[in-house]
Amino acid sequence: MKNSSGEVMFLKRGEQLSETACTGVSLHCHSLHSKELLDFVPYYAERIPVASYFWRRSMQRHAENGLMPDFRSGYWEPPLTGVEVFESESNSLSKLGLESIVSITDHDSIGANLELCRSTSVKRAPISLEWTVPFENAFFHIGVHNLPIEQAETITEGLLEYTYSKCGPDNKRLSELLEMLNELSGVLVVLNHPIWDIEMIGQQEHERALRNILDRYSLWIHALEINGFRSWEENKAVIDLANSIGKPIISGGDRHCCQSNTMVNVTDARSFSEFADEIRIDGSSRIAVTPGYHVPLPVRQLRSMAQILANYKHFPTDRRLWSDRVFLDYHDGLGLRSLTETWNGHRPLWTYFTFFALSLLAHPVMEPFISLTVGDNDIGREESRPLETAFTINAALAGQ
Repeated sequence: MKNSSGEVMFLKRGEQLSETACTGVSLHCHSLHSKELLDFVPYYAERIPVASYFWRRSMQRHAENGLMPDFRSGYWEPPLTGVEVFESESNSLSKLGLESIVSITDHDSIGANLELCRSTSVKRAPISLEWTVPFENAFFHIGVHNLPIEQAETITEGLLEYTYSKCGPDNKRLSELLEMLNELSGVLVVLNHPIWDIEMIGQQEHERALRNILDRYSLWIHALEINGFRSWEENKAVIDLANSIGKPIISGGDRHCCQSNTMVNVTDARSFSEFADEIRIDGSSRIAVTPGYHVPLPVRQLRSMAQILANYKHFPTDRRLWSDRVFLDYHDGLGLRSLTETWNGHRPLWTYFTFFALSLLAHPVMEPFISLTVGDNDIGREESRPLETAFTINAALAGQ
């Protein structure tokens, strides 16, 4: 599928790309340095059959004791280290006949990249992050790839100072930061999963904020991401949006667990800086979608959840149990601490039923049933209906 924003290739199982390109670029990967929000937990826990009953009882007991967990400040950590993520992505790209460049973008952290650069060239493992950007009543995730190693920590401090500022969004300061990033040769700035209402403010409100952030800052945003963990209908809308504002699309797998990214860029570039120039200067982007993307999205999400909540015997002692990697604050004066510490080795009854239901739903035998009921089966359809965003933003920009 070719259009003005780039080319998207849907690969068949076992297909090789060595005659098409020499390098695969895997963007938007997460390691244990990411702190992933837990504000979604109550929503889903209320909806899992049987487990929801025990969940409600547990929450009622917490309320009676005056020690309710704060899911908005809590977080979980992905299971793999930066080195493990890099090796996993490199092996996946090797199976496609490609050399690898892997850009790990943890949430507001370059910790994994700094560890990785001790053993791997930044040409293949750039220093990158997924920057949380408050804007109006929303926030957006911006992939900032390939920071210069000698300035990476200082720049990251400046970006996070904006993210966590108690003064709230500051359009002038955001302009300064984006302009600064744009002036750095080889740095790539990507608006990740732009249409996804990640802040849960309502799709209409999110799209209004999206329209405004692109109106103000599109000059310094180099590409829009189509995402391996979003539906094809949504990704098709991103492609339409990119076409309407004259920006290239770029891939982002958004892996958090053990499965490799299902979307990668392919190129003849030998370093990330060369690849960034292709996107920034030439506006050229070739994206390969692997067969893994054809597995229904709910199935892949369930598998990821099962991996998040798995125990890994080979991990260090303090990260071996899933409860070692989940942190909550009960507002009891002790601050954020792991569930292992909170429970003192005694897991609540509702967790057993939850894991049983989850393991059952994540089992391969359930895939056809999930696919029939809630699967994303529109992959590759050219007639997929674009979301309203593409039209509203296009109209707004046309009226400038």
